[in-house]
Amino acid sequence: MATAAGGPMRGADGGNDPRPTFDEVVERYGRKIYTIALHLTGNTDDAADLTQDVFLRVYGNLDRYQPGTFDGWLYRITRNLFLDRARRKSRLRMEPLPEGEWRAPASTEPGPADVLERATLEAVLEEGLAKLAPDFRLAVVLCDVEGLSYDEIVAATGWPLGTVRSRIHRGRRALRDHLATQPPPSDGGPDHGRHARDWARERGDG
Repeated sequence: MATAAGGPMRGADGGNDPRPTFDEVVERYGRKIYTIALHLTGNTDDAADLTQDVFLRVYGNLDRYQPGTFDGWLYRITRNLFLDRARRKSRLRMEPLPEGEWRAPASTEPGPADVLERATLEAVLEEGLAKLAPDFRLAVVLCDVEGLSYDEIVAATGWPLGTVRSRIHRGRRALRDHLATQPPPSDGGPDHGRHARDWARERGDG
């Protein structure tokens, strides 16, 4: 059985059972699930709580897991728990994520101005992400942060393909609109209106 890291995981009984052990799941997927949780909740405390809930659910259901796409099974658990938590709150408390968490096109040796501009843009993106409905937020995080394909998101969420496409498109458009509302720079700072168009165009939503 392949894992996110690309290597096989030992069966729960030492070799005959294709299911991974719980320790192997935590070792291989712990950081990945925490990163997703951090993007979804926006702060470290809620991310840690969501991650703990995910692995508690895995622990209680691992013996019932039927070998297949383990990543998809884990994403579905994360998705269900996140949406359950979101429904219990009228608004999720969001805080800016650490610099460098958003995916961005690779660049060669960025200068200080480039680093500052990207950090500022990431903070504005996080503000926009915080305003999305939970379903849209989840779709954008899985696609644009985790890099999942549409088919993988279908498997992870159980949404129809058309719903996945729609939620990604609408989430991206909302983020683009949020960026476009940022005031124009008065001191030579980042032009977020331009970045909004660039960001959307890179993802086919411009």
